[in-house]
Amino acid sequence: MNAKTLVILCTLVAVSMAGASRGASVPARQGVRGRTTYRPAHTPGGRGGRILRVTNLNADGPGSFAEAVRAKGPRIVVFEVGGVIDLGGRSVSISEPFLTVAGQTAPSPGITFIRGGIGIRTHDVIVQHICVRPGEAGREKKSGWEVDAIATSGGAYNVVVDHCSCSWATDENLSASGPRFDGDDIEQWRRGTSRAITFSNCIIAEGLSRSTHAKGEHSKGTLIHDNCTEIAIVGNLYAHNRDRNPLFKGGAQGVVVNNYIYNPAGRAVHYALVRSEWGDRPYATGQMAIVGNVLEAGPSTRDRLSLFRHHAGGPCEVFLDDNLVLGVDADVPLVEVDSRAAPGECRVLDAPPFWPANLTALPAAEVKRHVLANAGARPWDRDDVDRRIVAEARSGQGRIIDSEQDVGGYPQVEPTHAAFDPEQWNLDDMTRRRRQRDR
Repeated sequence: MNAKTLVILCTLVAVSMAGASRGASVPARQGVRGRTTYRPAHTPGGRGGRILRVTNLNADGPGSFAEAVRAKGPRIVVFEVGGVIDLGGRSVSISEPFLTVAGQTAPSPGITFIRGGIGIRTHDVIVQHICVRPGEAGREKKSGWEVDAIATSGGAYNVVVDHCSCSWATDENLSASGPRFDGDDIEQWRRGTSRAITFSNCIIAEGLSRSTHAKGEHSKGTLIHDNCTEIAIVGNLYAHNRDRNPLFKGGAQGVVVNNYIYNPAGRAVHYALVRSEWGDRPYATGQMAIVGNVLEAGPSTRDRLSLFRHHAGGPCEVFLDDNLVLGVDADVPLVEVDSRAAPGECRVLDAPPFWPANLTALPAAEVKRHVLANAGARPWDRDDVDRRIVAEARSGQGRIIDSEQDVGGYPQVEPTHAAFDPEQWNLDDMTRRRRQRDR
């Protein structure tokens, strides 16, 4: 099996923590370099459904990506075209379940969405091997253009975003979201927020800082919204985001495993309950297992940066194991607790509060090399943006940016076309069948 095949085999289906339990131990680390460390089997996506072909780069209409994802019933979206889809300042909403988006099927240079994002508001969705780069879209600074590259919302569940590249967002690059708390029934709220979400093997980079967000500075990686549960953030590259690498808000529960976090400016992983928003309303306890990650300082990183910060209070339980921090003052603790927190609000546990039964963590010492080799859309055929970001992480360069124009602007590539041949693909998991000479 060659290196390209190994990369393509890094395919996930949605996370299930049903087999996890409080106090579970972290499995012995047996990861093999070049292979995914997480193989759940919880959502079919569009498996067994119709093959829908994207035949043009239009933002909408016949043969477009938007038309394919609006279709009903199980479906696998494949691409007979490569290039840039300009969304023109609007985002694509995915609201029909049982969908697989297989960006790995596109001819080189793959598929990149610009000037808009993708929102997932349903269940049983797998999205792989696409680039989403919203950018400023021609808007003025602080104009209120606030868009995520990819985000789940509206009660989305059983969703996997795997091997995607999310950058230049003006809100967050990649998030799991839901409604704001508007009552006293937490269980009802949880049913309306994102749950059972996996973000794996992605490049989450260069959230725009002083750009079009109405609040001004807003370079953010990932937001896991209030009371989202069963969240797995595994094997991603976070690069050049000021904050939220990632942020879990009040009551959120999940694992943060084997990520390489490079050049955060303000915060790496953090947890926050914003009291000014929620007051004394009842709230769940946030729970996080942070295992086998690497934090490395870069040109934009402040000197004293902890791997995990309990920020702005709220009850939280956190377990940390085998994490590396590079390039930061040696006396900085792994865990920093905000001075506003009440005594005992942040509890550091001796065992993870939960652990997915099918997750095995790589040793942190192997994570940087593994992530830089495997993360992002089409790592065998990266675009210029991803190649630059990975090269900066390897060499200790790069910075927080305010606009896509700071790094050359939106990609401009010639469209390509190639017919999709189902005989070349395993339609159950959308991996390419090995050619005879590779056997």
